Amino acid sequence: MNWIVLVIAGLFEVAFAFCLGKAKETTGTEMYWWYAGFLIALAASMGLLIKATQTLPIGTAYAVWTGIGAVGTVLVGILVFKEPATFLRLFFLVTLIGSIVGLKVVTH
Repeated sequence: MNWIVLVIAGLFEVAFAFCLGKAKETTGTEMYWWYAGFLIALAASMGLLIKATQTLPIGTAYAVWTGIGAVGTVLVGILVFKEPATFLRLFFLVTLIGSIVGLKVVTH
């Protein structure tokens, strides 16, 4: 169950990075709404990470959480913000995913 909580925490990390990206593109009131979304997603992500680390090893949980955030943020950057999807960028993204899965597999 706490692995699911950890994955959701990682997805909220992607959400707060997305909100930062959108806030950078906007001005006025809309920018403040994106910053509010950032704070909400940040609080949710941290709260869920705290919950997950009550039963999962902190080193593994933190690495998986940041890995999900990194992979998700790169994918959002490519798909939403039109960042380049070069071969090397995708290659290292795949190796990061493999590392995240490996940590899950070897953690009891």
